[in-house]
Amino acid sequence: MSGELLDKAMEYASSKSRYAEARFMEISTNDLAYRNSQFEGLNFDTESGYAVRVINSSIAMAYSDREDWGRLKEAIDIALKHSQRPGKAGIWEGKPIKDTWSVKQRKKIEDTSIEDRVAMVREFDRIMAGAGATVRVNAVQDKRIRQRYINSLGSDVRGDISRVFYFYMIGVVDNGEFEQSTKEFGSSSGYEYLETLNLEDRITADVRDLHESASAPRPNPGKFDIIVGPEISGIVAHESCGHPTEYDRIVGREGALAGESFLTGKTFPYKIGSDAVSVIDDPSMEGSFGYYRYDDEGVPSRKRYLYRNGYTDEFILNRESASMIGKGSNAGGRSSSWDMEPLARMSTTYIKPGDYKFDELFEGIRRGIYIKSFTEWNIDDMRFNEKYVGKEAYLITNGDISGRVRRPVIETNTIKFYSAVDAVGRDLEFSAGMCGKGDPEQGVDVWMGGPHMRLRGVYIQ
Repeated sequence: MSGELLDKAMEYASSKSRYAEARFMEISTNDLAYRNSQFEGLNFDTESGYAVRVINSSIAMAYSDREDWGRLKEAIDIALKHSQRPGKAGIWEGKPIKDTWSVKQRKKIEDTSIEDRVAMVREFDRIMAGAGATVRVNAVQDKRIRQRYINSLGSDVRGDISRVFYFYMIGVVDNGEFEQSTKEFGSSSGYEYLETLNLEDRITADVRDLHESASAPRPNPGKFDIIVGPEISGIVAHESCGHPTEYDRIVGREGALAGESFLTGKTFPYKIGSDAVSVIDDPSMEGSFGYYRYDDEGVPSRKRYLYRNGYTDEFILNRESASMIGKGSNAGGRSSSWDMEPLARMSTTYIKPGDYKFDELFEGIRRGIYIKSFTEWNIDDMRFNEKYVGKEAYLITNGDISGRVRRPVIETNTIKFYSAVDAVGRDLEFSAGMCGKGDPEQGVDVWMGGPHMRLRGVYIQ
């Protein structure tokens, strides 16, 4: 990794501003894909560069992808000029931190050959074909991020992050109907992660489930008590808690880009649901796809309660948004690349497990539906009105599963959904994703998850 100009950039920028910070980031990615037994291709990419942020009356940033002091100084000078424009710029400074950290790997990315990666996705394709999937897509990506962050307070944080991601999509035709499933798995680790997933059994069961779903009847519309699985808990936590508690959304900064928040203008703490519901975002969870010890603004990560016992509790803050409300940053500043500003972002967002065993959730349900996974979802820009279409789903009669149903639809809003929750399971499962935000749009790696949950009196279409 280079970055030899970082200290020089910091010295120059801090001499001409009331606060300055500089970051060098190098990102190396490898992608390969298989589609219907055909190798789709292999891509290698490495990018690196500098980002310098200066604050005087306003906040401004400079970027350069060259090891050329003249080019970098020119970019900083332009940023310094912009920072003199009238404004009310604020930044949370905090205490200086010096540390070096890295992600643990047993089967290192750099030691995994191209042949091994190709053999891996070829084997997954073979498993899918053998199970009866007519449409098959497999993709594997690994990523290594090395960066150094310094600021005018004296912080100096060096990080080395390795991540592995696996995606598949399968489709089947049965009974004249087409059903498909997509799954995403990811971890901050080496390739040993994929060996823990028991993918052969997962894929075979998923194909079998699609065939069963295609021939199942649709449920009659009406109110049901429902149980939702961790896949649905996870997407709900991410979309209807994580996004609306990103503080830049609440103040309208992302309004024309990634959306707004239904929490704008509310008095806090604001009641969002039953006291059975707490939602956590935890970037410090080692091994998660969103793990980091320090964010991209050099702030130590920690667990954050976004909703606690049915009420809002904490927002996701970066240094800029923290200064708006006079609080410290809680390490929400993330950028997808060297040439992107750190925005208030999620990491590993999940509904906190409760005390119920899985079987106990069914007790007392006379007429219900168990929706284990989803095939489709959407939510509005305010993160309030939302819809989830079930994939693997079953009728519940007098506390027992009594048959399959096809594509039950939950159409509700955030308050109604969380208010209907009366029991939360002990289990906890995660799935991976790439979360987009900003303009230019930047995607960051995240985990989302939760336990099984029981909801009362939900209208199903």
